[in-house]
Amino acid sequence: MLRPGQMPARRKAAFPPSVDEGTRLLILGSLPGDVSIKQGEYYAHRGNAFWALMGDVLGEDLRGQPYAMRLKRLKARHVGLWDVIESADREGSLDSAIRGAELRDLGAFVERLPALEAVAFNGRTAALHGRRQIGERAGLALIDLPSSSGAFASMSREAKRAAWMAIAPYIGA
Repeated sequence: MLRPGQMPARRKAAFPPSVDEGTRLLILGSLPGDVSIKQGEYYAHRGNAFWALMGDVLGEDLRGQPYAMRLKRLKARHVGLWDVIESADREGSLDSAIRGAELRDLGAFVERLPALEAVAFNGRTAALHGRRQIGERAGLALIDLPSSSGAFASMSREAKRAAWMAIAPYIGA
């Protein structure tokens, strides 16, 4: 039941994957937030540290580049992006507000990426659904990362950066 002044949740859909046949590391989020959906860009909210964290891992400034160039730089380093949820009802952008999630068939998807070595989950929701979907696959590392979302403020940026360095071995030169 809605509280006075509360808007009903609307169905929100995720983006297509940003991968290619050379993807060695796949980073999975949960579902794009409202700002990302509006702009049509992964991790578009200025409070989300994703591009800064990836820049730290890659050793280059991604935040200062146009979005298309950011994706190109990730692909050049064999990094792909996608989300574990295809669509869901959600008021606002918080994962805790997700209802009626339609999950992607991640097991079949990762089988179609011949160079894939690791899947990293950006946050708890992505890890919960992603690990269940992917399961144990021989030779595929599964890495849980702290959420890059600005809403996850209980961990400092420095601590997040240190945790995100776990994906560095799977990134191409």
